[in-house]
Amino acid sequence: VQLQASGGGLAQPGTSLTLSCAASGRIFDPYAVSWYRQAPGKERALVARITSRDNPYYAASVRGRFAISRDSATNTVYLRMNRLTPEDTAVYHCKLRMDLRDLEYWGQGTQVTVSS
Repeated sequence: VQLQASGGGLAQPGTSLTLSCAASGRIFDPYAVSWYRQAPGKERALVARITSRDNPYYAASVRGRFAISRDSATNTVYLRMNRLTPEDTAVYHCKLRMDLRDLEYWGQGTQVTVSS
């Protein structure tokens, strides 16, 4: 399984960005795709997660601003990030986990910088 993350960039505070995580390879239900972020000098933290049953989870810091969604036809998970703040600046990574098989895969990071 390979994950390709994209969509990062420079954004002004208050604007939006959408990250994509495209998965390829043999993926077995049930699975979950998560977005993590790591800011300079901080530990990697879970941002949002969506299961193959489309159950979402959001960290408190992004709840109400970010939305995670899944396109099962293309095996792509999106993270729509609204009302961005400088505190959202980080490298964002996506992870796919298949619990029943105890397997997980990480995509490369994509940099998000929020600055005026």
